[in-house]
Amino acid sequence: MTNVTSQSTSNNQASDTDLNALHKSQNAVVLLSGGLDSVTCLYWAKARYASVTAVSFNYGQRHNSELVAAKTIAETAAVNHRIIDIDIAQLGGSSLTDHSMMVPDGDAEKFPNKKRDEIDNDAIPNTYVPARNTIFLSYALAVAEVTDANHIVIGVSSVDYSGYPDCRPEYIAAFEHMANLATKAGVTGHHLSIQTPLQQLSKAKTIELGLSLGVDYGQTISCYQADANGLACGVCDSCTLRRQGFAQAGIADPTHYQP
Repeated sequence: MTNVTSQSTSNNQASDTDLNALHKSQNAVVLLSGGLDSVTCLYWAKARYASVTAVSFNYGQRHNSELVAAKTIAETAAVNHRIIDIDIAQLGGSSLTDHSMMVPDGDAEKFPNKKRDEIDNDAIPNTYVPARNTIFLSYALAVAEVTDANHIVIGVSSVDYSGYPDCRPEYIAAFEHMANLATKAGVTGHHLSIQTPLQQLSKAKTIELGLSLGVDYGQTISCYQADANGLACGVCDSCTLRRQGFAQAGIADPTHYQP
């Protein structure tokens, strides 16, 4: 029994080594919002792949503080950075793009978690932007094709999150399947993968991972309604989850909050 286990472990280690070597020769596209999760994914990808292109979106969101942060983060990380202009705001349906709607305060009791995983219409806050991740991933898919990237990295999680339907593992798996049917790369044998390194991580574990990779979270902005100076409100869903993550990780919160 011992010999079999040892051989299996040895084979797994060899396989991991081969996979790591393969990744070091491949490129990746990272969705970079300027927030906590996306910067963690950026540094995760930098440590893993040969070349990384960060993609951000000016999509008609309530403020541009995250885009300003994304520029600074990309410069610090020394990666290629593209900002793509699209206008999701004209569709409406979200307080992040419609100024006539109020951004609700975060309610940690309503967030899906391991004890209570159900998601219903009433539990999904109005900060959900209809089809946003599908739109973003579609653009990232196009960038991946023109940059010869095999991987798209997105910072979704189904542990500490607001219950958005386009953050779930089954959605990501479905999009990856579609991507390999709908692209030149996919149909010619160059498999495209959607990487979600934070999918099963809490905010606290995400922060710990980022710090181990050298992330400066003081550069990030996660707030849904930051002011003109980039100061966070401290009470929206995103701020609530962020505060909770730093507290649970036992790490001083570097976020700059509104007085």
